[in-house]
Amino acid sequence: MASSPLIATSLPQNQLTTASATATASATATASATATASFRNPPPEKLAVFIDNSHSVDEVLQIHAAILRHNLLIHPRYPVLNLKLHRAYASHGKIRHSLALFHQTIDPDLFLFTAAINTASINGLKDQAFLLYVQLLSSQINPNEFTFSSILKSCSTKSGKLIHTHVLKFGLGLDPYVATGLVDIYAKGGDVVSAQKVFDRMPERSLVSSTAMITCYAKQGNVEAARALFDRMCERDIVSWNVMIDGYSQHGFPSDALMLFQKLLADGKPKPDEITVVAALSACSQIGALETGRWIHVFVNSSRIRLNVKVCTALIDMYSKCGSLEEAVLVFNDTPRKDIVAWNAMITGYAMHGYSQDALRLFDEMQGITGLQPTDITFIGTLQACAHAGLVNEGIQIFESMGQEYGIKPKIEHYGCLVSLLGRAGQLKRAYEIIKNMNMEADSVLWSSVLGSCKLHGEFMLGKEIAEYLIGQNISNSGIYVLLSNIYALVGDYEGVAKVRNLMKEKGIVKEPGISTIEIDNKVHEFRAGDREHLKSKEIYTMLRKMSERIKSHGYVPNTNTVLHDLEETEKERSLQVHSERLAIAYGLISTKPGSPLKIFKNLRVCSDCHTVTKLISKITGRKIVMRDRNRFHHFSDGSCSCDDFW
Repeated sequence: MASSPLIATSLPQNQLTTASATATASATATASATATASFRNPPPEKLAVFIDNSHSVDEVLQIHAAILRHNLLIHPRYPVLNLKLHRAYASHGKIRHSLALFHQTIDPDLFLFTAAINTASINGLKDQAFLLYVQLLSSQINPNEFTFSSILKSCSTKSGKLIHTHVLKFGLGLDPYVATGLVDIYAKGGDVVSAQKVFDRMPERSLVSSTAMITCYAKQGNVEAARALFDRMCERDIVSWNVMIDGYSQHGFPSDALMLFQKLLADGKPKPDEITVVAALSACSQIGALETGRWIHVFVNSSRIRLNVKVCTALIDMYSKCGSLEEAVLVFNDTPRKDIVAWNAMITGYAMHGYSQDALRLFDEMQGITGLQPTDITFIGTLQACAHAGLVNEGIQIFESMGQEYGIKPKIEHYGCLVSLLGRAGQLKRAYEIIKNMNMEADSVLWSSVLGSCKLHGEFMLGKEIAEYLIGQNISNSGIYVLLSNIYALVGDYEGVAKVRNLMKEKGIVKEPGISTIEIDNKVHEFRAGDREHLKSKEIYTMLRKMSERIKSHGYVPNTNTVLHDLEETEKERSLQVHSERLAIAYGLISTKPGSPLKIFKNLRVCSDCHTVTKLISKITGRKIVMRDRNRFHHFSDGSCSCDDFW
């Protein structure tokens, strides 16, 4: 056993013995000092009852003193007293006393070994747990199912595999508790194959083991398999519901997450908890379901769910991403004991709405008032704020301060923000130099940012050079190909557009479809370009034609350069008219009261033509239109946009 990887990171035995002796001496001295007449001459059976009924550590110390006084701790007829004392100390949080008691025991039996291993494991003392396990094996004592269940709590995937071999050696592979522990370890490590093998061999599957397997599927993004197992479960607790709802939310199925949340509420039990509402609020954030998010907020206030910092942070994020920055600020101001995550959420909220100065003010306020140190996420938010407002000098200063003042090494996301800032400001050569001189390889997102800036500022030759280089590197990101198509189209090179399209087809690369959503009466309606599947499609297209006529009377000229196809001008105009965001706006106009605001959410960047059209619609209808695209929020009002046409 000396070469076993299980003990490679364990504490030295002499240190453990010294600690044990110190803790035992302390416990014995305290116990002797606090002993009372109540335990002077009790029978051992009575002492066992006293231990079971103890309500404080002082009572346990008094009982311990009585046991020591009568030399019952090492009495061969009463080993249960040692075990009960060990558990009592552990239950009252006196872990050092508990483990010290074990190490002073001569020839501990299997039950005491298992209790000590379990105490170390559940209190995060993994090294000590493994030392105890090795000591058990060295004592020629065979572990049982409870021993394995205890030591598995301290295992990583690697050490768990080794323990798994021991489990099989002792013929305990089918024990439900042991198998559940193994499934949990493999699930946490993302080893789906091993988890599935153990799970499939289980003769009886408990609630815990099924939930562990669902977690494994969900972590890997296989929500179909997770849901299939979830639906087969005869019993579900709130943990299993939370895993499934969060799995949907984290892997791009927010609507499914909200439907499952509604099903949970309809069933009436189990009751949602903080984790449930955080997952549901995250789903609302992704699709802009503001009214649903508001309803969840009301539900939290009316239930027994604590409005703690985690729930408040989820609310801040939801309100920010759903277009209601005002409500996000209200929640932030009322959040108790704000941690760095809450501050980051609010800074990011200000940044995505274009309130860059407020984001930078909050950044300074966070450090000055609370003394909290910014994290890498904080800097992503502040750099985004600078990028959205073109604050080049401020952005560069903040980027440089990361390492110089805070010791934070920039990640690819920080470089992305800096490159976006410089690119939008027209400093493309500087942005290009930063990418070439980075100490890491640029990803497709970073290159897309530069290409987008090339398109924005008409740097077609540089954009074409970069895009063709990337395509030669077998980049599979569809955005790169689309941007190159845009660049070819803007210079009228439709042969180049066709070449890119054929290349995408050959490589099996599919362009991400543009999808816009709008929430009406707590229901999210989804639209794609040219969509005619909506129940009110006829009315929507009638409104589109009506608005097209009105905006032309206000000087609108279609920007057909954004159309990638080699079509006649009239056909290009028709293509622009049915973009997904315009369909969503048209549906909002026919479905809400005149003058009421509209909130549109698009998964891609809004095109320049739709941006112009939305400004005009806001002026003609007298409505405020809030649109979130991939980059930021646009607040359209009376013919202008909060981004000042800089996005």
